[in-house]
Amino acid sequence: MKQPSLHMSLRVADALSAAKQPPVNKFPHVRGGCFGQRPKSPSQRHSFITLLIALFILTACGPSPEEQATLTATSITATAASWTKTPTLTSTPTFTLTPTVTFTPTITVTPTITATPTFAFPSVTVNKQAHCRYGPAVAYLHAADLAVGDAGTVRERAVYSNWLRIKFDKLDYFCWVAPSVVDVVGDISNLNKIIPDLQSIGSNQYGPPHNVSAVRNGDEVTISWDQMVMTTDKDRGYFIEAFVCQNTYLIWRTFSYPDQFTTSYTVKDEKGCAAPSYGQLYTVEKHGYSLPVDIPWPAP
Repeated sequence: MKQPSLHMSLRVADALSAAKQPPVNKFPHVRGGCFGQRPKSPSQRHSFITLLIALFILTACGPSPEEQATLTATSITATAASWTKTPTLTSTPTFTLTPTVTFTPTITVTPTITATPTFAFPSVTVNKQAHCRYGPAVAYLHAADLAVGDAGTVRERAVYSNWLRIKFDKLDYFCWVAPSVVDVVGDISNLNKIIPDLQSIGSNQYGPPHNVSAVRNGDEVTISWDQMVMTTDKDRGYFIEAFVCQNTYLIWRTFSYPDQFTTSYTVKDEKGCAAPSYGQLYTVEKHGYSLPVDIPWPAP
């Protein structure tokens, strides 16, 4: 316990001194009660003094205001120190492992290029002086003169004859020759067979013949037409292409006149073929063929 301070001791002494003196009645007209009545006996005075002493002891034992403030602060500090610290939850990030995507390369198959063999057309060499024509027979229009040694390649074969369509090195166009006038090196059996397109040769300024007719006399058919007047330098006559029945076979025939003045043609045509005979007539000038006119072929 702390010792009473000098200030507190003086306060107690003053209280004891006042207790020994008779009280002054400030209210003389009032008698008895709590304010003006003196203790009547020594025992009462003793009790009062004892109460004062007890108050002194209690006052002396209690802390001063400064100490009380210190104690209060200390108590608050101790209380604060006794608090249980609640830890702050720190969010720890969860790492999700993203799998590494490994790309499997697509194997691109590089195609093996197989070389396609280049087809080599059979070669030819002219073995005698001859004519090259615009169609696969002697009756077709003359296209060029050939000399021995002229070279070229065979491109196609004819459908109705054994003539060959050739591209000669010295010419910038195609023409036909009989196989007997050239020497062939190579296989021609795989070449295509074609029918010549007479309209592709050139223009014809005169047009087809007029008034074409045909009459039968037994196994003969005579074809007639009107003359097509042409200039002498351009006149190449007429051309007939026909399929006629002979010995029960339908045979391909071609015929030509060298000038414009002959205007009829007679051909043998028998009965007994599975298909009917027929034919066409053209006007021919040096630049090419006219459009064809169908011949009205009489039945046998």
